[in-house]
Amino acid sequence: MAKRIDPEAAREWAQLTRRDFLATSASGIGTAALASLLQQDNLLANIGNPLANIGPHFAPKAKRCIFIFMAGAPSHVDLFDPKPKLNELSGKPLPKEMTANVRFAFIKKESAVLMGTKRKFKPHGQCGMELSELLPHIGSVSDDIALIRSMHTDQFNHHPGQLMMNTGSPLFGRPSVGSWLAYGLGSESKNLPSYVVLTAGRGSSGGASLWSSGFLPSNYQGVLFRNQGDPVLNLGNPPGITREMQHYGLDAINDLNRMRHSAVGDPEIASRIASYELAFRMQTAAPELMDLSGENQATLDLYGAERKDTHSPGRGGPAGQFTKFARNCILARRLVERGVRFVNLYHASWDHHSNLDNELSYNATMADQPVAALIKDLKQR
Repeated sequence: MAKRIDPEAAREWAQLTRRDFLATSASGIGTAALASLLQQDNLLANIGNPLANIGPHFAPKAKRCIFIFMAGAPSHVDLFDPKPKLNELSGKPLPKEMTANVRFAFIKKESAVLMGTKRKFKPHGQCGMELSELLPHIGSVSDDIALIRSMHTDQFNHHPGQLMMNTGSPLFGRPSVGSWLAYGLGSESKNLPSYVVLTAGRGSSGGASLWSSGFLPSNYQGVLFRNQGDPVLNLGNPPGITREMQHYGLDAINDLNRMRHSAVGDPEIASRIASYELAFRMQTAAPELMDLSGENQATLDLYGAERKDTHSPGRGGPAGQFTKFARNCILARRLVERGVRFVNLYHASWDHHSNLDNELSYNATMADQPVAALIKDLKQR
């Protein structure tokens, strides 16, 4: 005789989602086996802190990275890559072998002509690196840098090209290089994110997709900092809320999140818990990081942190970029000194549609001194 199904049980089964079913049925022997494997690899130890310092599988030569990305992008023939033959052919039509089966954006192949540079180049340092007259400060550190002139891509528009450079793919959904480093190596700082982003100028066309964690958990994505005041909004407590009260609230939220995480196993919940706890610790570390009053005047002068704009930035963004970019370079050094694994410095735009002489001169003058200063400053510490 068929048994009657309990109505209460039937209601519970009706509310059972596919995720809940899979999570429930995956327990038992499979879970025990997985736990054993994770314990052997010492992976369970860091489940409470996904950004714990893991360390590489070989002795590293570098522990941290500052990636300066000029979106737009800088004209290599005017700055880093002298091409005498191009100057010789300037004004002449593009050779057909250069345009056949090649896609261009906003360029009419039949009427396009070659364009050389007006800028003068000269060798710098013992290595004899040829650089433009617009980069005298970078020229002074030429023996400390490697210049690659052979890189190229088939991506001809801004956003896909920027994604390619930052994630290795012109399509959305891939983790950025900073996210991979945070995932693979963790952070050397308990009170700051493993991956920090600072921006200047008008903003890149790629936006936050350039520092996305893609298919990795979101705690590995870049954290966008402001370069003055609190690095992130709402970092301080509201009036009347003490640190102890905040701690109680954070504990309650995290307890609820852990209950949900144990039920469904969603890695984004673990990311959320880690983010809440990091934000709490940042309340102490962030103000000290942003306070440049401890930097001596010689350091500020080295970076040009108090320089005024020489002229209008044009498409380079609002006025004041000289000071903002120099400050970002100083903050980048302070971040890596405090254990941040990867720092992105973005500036846009170098996409000079017109008025090339003025806008390229502005951007190059803005970036030249702080970038060279950052190299010198890091080398002497």
